[in-house]
Amino acid sequence: MLLTSNCFAAGGSDGSGDGGKASLYKEAKKLVLRAKKLEKKDKAEKALKLYSKAYDKLIKAYEKDKKNADILNYLGFTLRKSGNFEEAEKFYLAGLEIKPDHKGINEYLGELYIKTNRVELAKERLEVLKDCKCEEYEELKELIEKN
Repeated sequence: MLLTSNCFAAGGSDGSGDGGKASLYKEAKKLVLRAKKLEKKDKAEKALKLYSKAYDKLIKAYEKDKKNADILNYLGFTLRKSGNFEEAEKFYLAGLEIKPDHKGINEYLGELYIKTNRVELAKERLEVLKDCKCEEYEELKELIEKN
């Protein structure tokens, strides 16, 4: 299933003065977390639907704030989980331009590189994370060692 920016979603403003950007992001993040739980329960089809809904909200948030690395991270994540690796990579790289040390983007981009048989590039992402003493480093390191 490929997602594009032509996806639609109902969104609105939370009245906070940011045009609903924060609300859209929070709603999308909740959908991503729910989808991850469904994946762990082998409910991939339901998870894909939630990733699609999250993507729709994230695109709307991104249209309001193109310099938010967290939004770019989750856009990349939802696309990667949906199998659209090329578009996912674009969002991850855009996020790294804003925040090169973003833990989530570096981990998830590393995972994408492994999935697309580019282990050397994944190792570069691991190198960025090496001093963070964080879960993202450990998870990517483990994945690289398995490949």
